[in-house]
Amino acid sequence: MEKVTSADGTTIAYDRLGSGHPLILVGGALCDRHALRPLADELANHFDVVTYDRRGRGDSGDSTPYDVQREVDDIAALLTAVGGTAALYGHSSGAGLAAIAASRLPFTKVVLHEPPYGPDDVDPSDDGEQVLELIRDGQNREAVELFLLMTGMPKPEALQVAAAPGVAELAPTLAYDFAVMGHEGTTPVETLRAITPPTLVIAGTATAPFMLDAAHRIVAILPHATLTELPDQSHVVPPELLAPVIGRV
Repeated sequence: MEKVTSADGTTIAYDRLGSGHPLILVGGALCDRHALRPLADELANHFDVVTYDRRGRGDSGDSTPYDVQREVDDIAALLTAVGGTAALYGHSSGAGLAAIAASRLPFTKVVLHEPPYGPDDVDPSDDGEQVLELIRDGQNREAVELFLLMTGMPKPEALQVAAAPGVAELAPTLAYDFAVMGHEGTTPVETLRAITPPTLVIAGTATAPFMLDAAHRIVAILPHATLTELPDQSHVVPPELLAPVIGRV
């Protein structure tokens, strides 16, 4: 484990392995850097891979009040640590954060893997506010359960995941993911238009329909984007299948 100091003084923990062009991996909700380690292992033969704990998770610090720009600053500190040149990959809400970072920082290439932008013509659910209320009341496990049900996870599986060691401790960071994705959760057109590097958008054909639709909208908006659909894959793709696709960037 290595550490960098972000612009606000927060310590960000990261691991680095492999060789080649640097590639920073950004995890989604309820994920620390260890969740992306299997993917990093698959990519290490082609990239100098960085996995890190987003603020408030794992071995990284945190500060208040939260602001999405602070998470962008964390990525900027990692970019500096690897020499100022890197590609960027993000999954789920981590892809939402990667999109914001790529619109503000100089990356060589960008991979956006199923950022969960909702339909632009549908009123947002109030489930997200209920999750935040549970967190404020200290009901972290219940907050995780509700969040996972929001994602479409079957209830027995959601209950099992929420009860796993360490997961409930990450519940407060769900508020950060909601902030990254925006209150309405719709497609951030201006942010996407500001991404100038070549961008690969990945979506599985068996994922939630709104995520596949979002992938098509992103490619229509981004100036230099291509779409790769993974047959029969859902939101979480086995690393051995995902790594070769990322390796094309």
